Amino acid sequence: MYMKLEVTVLPVSDVDRAKTFYEALGFRLDLDKAVSEDWRAVHFTPPGSECSIMFGTGMTSAEPGSAQGLYLAVLDIEEARAELLGRGIQVSEIFHDAGGLLFHGHESGDVTHRLEGQGREPGPHPERASYGSFATFSDPDGNGWVLQEIQQRFPGR
Repeated sequence: MYMKLEVTVLPVSDVDRAKTFYEALGFRLDLDKAVSEDWRAVHFTPPGSECSIMFGTGMTSAEPGSAQGLYLAVLDIEEARAELLGRGIQVSEIFHDAGGLLFHGHESGDVTHRLEGQGREPGPHPERASYGSFATFSDPDGNGWVLQEIQQRFPGR
């Protein structure tokens, strides 16, 4: 069976504010269409991605800011972070996990779901291992994004 994740819907409180943010982020605007005051769809695609995001009026009943752990794969975490900072996006410092995995609760530093040996450590992964270095940011509503450095994918990906 062939399946591909195509789009994810983000809950936002102010469509125009979100649109301005994702334009500043460098995402490509694919669609901004309103059919009434009760329904508007805004569709963006991150550079190089086949999966897109969509938000708008009448799109979802989820609370604004409730989407967390949205991953963006980048080739160079330092370069990506610098570019986003240059675009006016507030991005966390780069970090890695002491145990080699990204622990649950990365967006808030939640320690209740960590495995033994895990811990958020400053800086990129010491060996710059793929999947090992991260930085986070949020949109104006608090939807949480994670930059993850991936230079070489696991086999089969």
